[in-house]
Amino acid sequence: MRYQRVAQPPPEAHNVEQLKEAAASCQACDLWREATQTVFGEGAEHARMMLVGEQPGDQEDLQGKPFVGPAGRLLERALDEAEIDRRRVYVTNAVKHFRWTRRGKRRLHEKPNAGQVRACRPWLEAEIEAVKPRIIVLLGATAAQSVMGPAFRVSKQRGEVLSSPFGIPVVATVHPSSILRATDDESREAAMSSFVADLRVAARNA
Repeated sequence: MRYQRVAQPPPEAHNVEQLKEAAASCQACDLWREATQTVFGEGAEHARMMLVGEQPGDQEDLQGKPFVGPAGRLLERALDEAEIDRRRVYVTNAVKHFRWTRRGKRRLHEKPNAGQVRACRPWLEAEIEAVKPRIIVLLGATAAQSVMGPAFRVSKQRGEVLSSPFGIPVVATVHPSSILRATDDESREAAMSSFVADLRVAARNA
């Protein structure tokens, strides 16, 4: 495939499929070099709720779909507990390529840097414009800061309905991967309960 450097979505791309096609050749930052493919958002075209994570993981990078790995399965369980139909939401990431470091045969997640997040922000803005959700759920610090600015702290304003620069209310919460990293079952279940509660707040305002 011949790549062209794309820094922002083309003006003729007005829906998610057109944006996805354009983003496939994006080289606005260096992450495309080591990633298998661009992983764009997917879901209901005009979903009332949009969920934004950090970046694709290993399985997402290989399959080309967001939230299909372990964190995605946990998210699906949490949505189910919160009585939110995943088929009726739109899921995406602040960064569309997988940033990783090799450890033996494994590819381990590495947090995207500020420049990489900035390079991808036009795609997120275009997704929000295309989907026009009623509420955005920000999953984790990278997603929250990509929308709300670098000073935003999820720990201080988690679970609150807040105004955003997009004119669409947001609810910030943890990324599902943080729940997977809990050290014991009791901590994991407590974290899951809090996560589901945050999703319910968002659902009530969607």
